[in-house]
Amino acid sequence: MTQIIPFRSGINTCYIVKDRGAVLIDAATPGQGQSFSKLLSDSGIRPEEIQLIILTHGDFDHCGSAKEIQELTGAKIVLHEKDRTYLEESIFHWPEGTTAWGRISHTLFMPLVKKLIGKIPATKVDIVMDDNDLSLKEYGLEGKIVYTPGHTYGSISVVLESGDAFVGCLAHNRPPFVFRPKLPIYAMNLELLKESWIKVINMGAATIYPGHGNSFPVEKITKYLN
Repeated sequence: MTQIIPFRSGINTCYIVKDRGAVLIDAATPGQGQSFSKLLSDSGIRPEEIQLIILTHGDFDHCGSAKEIQELTGAKIVLHEKDRTYLEESIFHWPEGTTAWGRISHTLFMPLVKKLIGKIPATKVDIVMDDNDLSLKEYGLEGKIVYTPGHTYGSISVVLESGDAFVGCLAHNRPPFVFRPKLPIYAMNLELLKESWIKVINMGAATIYPGHGNSFPVEKITKYLN
């Protein structure tokens, strides 16, 4: 039976997904290695059981601790080719706003957050995704990593055969972004993002695990796709 263990860090939610093998989906902001190590210990998971660190995109708050967690676990880092430079060259990235609040908050907070965070620790991407699906069978999970651009041009998602879908910032589901499941308030291409949602839904996604907030049924998002 698949275990889904949230790794909450500030306003981010990352996930350990464990079945015959285990992976981590997203790696939060920089400096979260110790918190992740404690979660592993509390969950009875040895660091070396984590085989992959799957980064849904290259934003600072999703790949910030990738290097530190890789050093702890020895896991391979997975990121799409269109986002790899953010991690490999330590580029602070935060897409523009798609709503009024998104635009205002980006203008107000981006310079401050960038100053506080500084550079994310750069590291090499081990598995560079292209636009094709990547099966997770050899890592002990029944599902795929799929290309789902829109929030960034290199966004990816994990869709399991169980219907669990880990979508990064294809959706937001917590303040200060939104107060209920919605499309993200930041994105590089909103129409492309909606097409990615159709792809995920057509793959049988039923329960959505966003990068910010709690899981929700897929029906909560479909009304925003018209």
